[in-house]
Amino acid sequence: MRKLVYYVGMSIDGFIAGPGGEVDFFPVTEDVVGFIRDDYPDTLPTHVRAQLGVDVPNPNFDVCVQGRVTYEPALEIGVTSPYAHLRQVVVSGSLGESPDPAVEVVSSGVVERIRELKAQPGRDIYLAGGGRLAGALLAEVDALVLKVYPVVVGSGVPLFSADFSPTAFTLTGTKSLPSGMVVLSYERA
Repeated sequence: MRKLVYYVGMSIDGFIAGPGGEVDFFPVTEDVVGFIRDDYPDTLPTHVRAQLGVDVPNPNFDVCVQGRVTYEPALEIGVTSPYAHLRQVVVSGSLGESPDPAVEVVSSGVVERIRELKAQPGRDIYLAGGGRLAGALLAEVDALVLKVYPVVVGSGVPLFSADFSPTAFTLTGTKSLPSGMVVLSYERA
């Protein structure tokens, strides 16, 4: 069975975005771009892959699950299928119909849909965010890949927005980059 992997960037103090959804405070340095390009190219939006000259098979994922707030920036720039190289699922109670035939919109039965996807053959499932969706799916999250940026933001969108529910994970890997970003990998304990 494939895994649901929450791959996300966060601040030292546990926020994946600022109070207004800002992410421009995360330092995007050459070594960070190199890490993503080399280790997780499938997490780059299709139009960014083209800009970076990334044309490789997906090594980690073949499905991307994201919430509407995470999907919205793509729509704002006219991109209706931001991960065209992956099967795409957007979880939203307000989006209504999908703006693109390549994007499945799920408005109810989210946990059941994730379980269906996990039971299908294929690569792992990329949970792109956000914090509310990750919180709702915490019981289904099998692994975490946290890109911890060397910045404290004070407030914003937390890594998980969920009810109190201690869930143990085991550290399986660390990688430090020269810019100070640390990648922490965890598997469900």
